Amino acid sequence: MTAKLLVIEGKRAERASFVGGLAKKGFRVISLPSGNSALNRLKGETFDLIIVDADSMRTSGKRICQSLRASHPGLPLILIVSKELDTSDGFEADYILNLPFTLQKLLNRIKVLLPVKPSNDCLRVGPLELDFAQKLVRIDDKHISLTPRLVKLLQTLMERPGKVFEREELFRVVWETGYTVDTRTLDVHVSWLRQAIEENPRFPDYIKTVRGIGYRLDLD
Repeated sequence: MTAKLLVIEGKRAERASFVGGLAKKGFRVISLPSGNSALNRLKGETFDLIIVDADSMRTSGKRICQSLRASHPGLPLILIVSKELDTSDGFEADYILNLPFTLQKLLNRIKVLLPVKPSNDCLRVGPLELDFAQKLVRIDDKHISLTPRLVKLLQTLMERPGKVFEREELFRVVWETGYTVDTRTLDVHVSWLRQAIEENPRFPDYIKTVRGIGYRLDLD
């Protein structure tokens, strides 16, 4: 199924909108003029990814991103800002793109963030193949059995390779709970998963720790 994108953008004559280019690439694109209108639309409709074109609205986009992240924490979010804007502090987006940039660069970022759908009970990302039916992961010529919880944890990471998951977000998704006060159980399971799939769990190639934030699946 074609990915469905929500683009939040204002009207600005200095440059063309990205909506037309994204539509030509086969995406289903809905364009809305403000963060409030987007939040209202999200109450009754689902999207695969949100693009906030803050530059077109003559704003930093910081508050819009905070509101979107608070209401839909698992939804991938790309923020477009001017070249001059300092985004080093407090911008809750998966990717921040400073203008100018090409449509291809935007497409590359979208491709990384869009969830990968499992096919035939298997999910393949890079050298990893996760078999849901047999509850195992294949890496090269190795077949490694996993517990159901580790399958869910690895699946979540594999569906968004390169995405930095905050510990609370990852715990919420994998354990399907709103209680995220104590996430030490997550750290233990990440350690077990590393022992299962990493050549050297102390220096992992795949599951990387992002200090002070959480974890990401690194396939570079």
